[in-house]
Amino acid sequence: MLGPTIAFDAMGGDFAPTEVVRAAARLSLESTLQVVLVGDEPILSGLLAQSRHNPERIAVHHASQAIGMGEIPAIALERKSDASIAVAAKLVADGVADALVTAGNTGAAVLACRQSMRLLPGVKRAALASVFPTERRRGGKSDPFSLILDVGAGLEATAEDLVTFAELGSAYARVISRNPMPRVALLSTGTEEEKGPDEVVEAHRLLRTLPGIDFVGNIEGLDIPRGVADVVVTNGFVGNVVIKMLEGVSETVLELARYAYKERLLWRMGITMLSGGIRQLKRVTDWQQYGGAPILGFDRVVIKAHGRSREQALVNAGKVAAKAVVANLTGAMGGQAAWPEDDVRMAAEG
Repeated sequence: MLGPTIAFDAMGGDFAPTEVVRAAARLSLESTLQVVLVGDEPILSGLLAQSRHNPERIAVHHASQAIGMGEIPAIALERKSDASIAVAAKLVADGVADALVTAGNTGAAVLACRQSMRLLPGVKRAALASVFPTERRRGGKSDPFSLILDVGAGLEATAEDLVTFAELGSAYARVISRNPMPRVALLSTGTEEEKGPDEVVEAHRLLRTLPGIDFVGNIEGLDIPRGVADVVVTNGFVGNVVIKMLEGVSETVLELARYAYKERLLWRMGITMLSGGIRQLKRVTDWQQYGGAPILGFDRVVIKAHGRSREQALVNAGKVAAKAVVANLTGAMGGQAAWPEDDVRMAAEG
């Protein structure tokens, strides 16, 4: 059986389009997914010719323009109506594809989706989520990740926005992480309910009595890697700073280990003894392993991959997108009906 159709913004990302095409080629051979590569057709077709792939599972949809990582989203989309991210978002909105994957300009991705797709009922602002590795959760849950949102779809958020982010994140954790009752927390400057800016205090009051949400209160930044919450809610400015700081810390630890290994025999012996733990740290902090994270709030599945994504990360991002489609993520959030295939297990595994 054929899996969902994933539209890739083939021109988005630091290593596009080469790495995007390689990922699509792999998916066409290793999964049941259908892939639509959106971008400059002559370039994409030339790259496909250099990669082993299944032509029956890959299509190329021409888009004559691309938006760079450093461009201002609103200005770029206004000037480049045929940009690959805009065309890809429109294909998904029109039902030509089931989900969108992009490693490109985050702001342009959010704005392109806003122009083509609908927000879910009750949602005023989309949220960009990110996952971060944590300690093993209480209760024996095996999923070692927390979902943090918003991390950059917008800068500010009202109390109502924060409550909506909590609902969206909780639904995503239930569907994708198969966590029946994810613990939700607000990121603040202290655990007391009166701590934080006005919108956080008000969101705390609203979430405390919201049915269907396991709200555990406020947490501080140090609680994120401890796995105190499964879903961490904040505004885009704070969330973006937090996730980049956490990512930088893990990369620094690994770099220090490499430096110590090279410098002294005694240090090398110590690092060798710790090698198992260091490999584990690298595995769980490697964003390429989970591929991408969702932009939540739209009536279609949108996965934002890291801007530095290469083939493996993009392959995994495609699989995450497919899993969200077959699990009817948007339906769980109050959006469109389920993907119309009975045997979703095969597609999800593909």
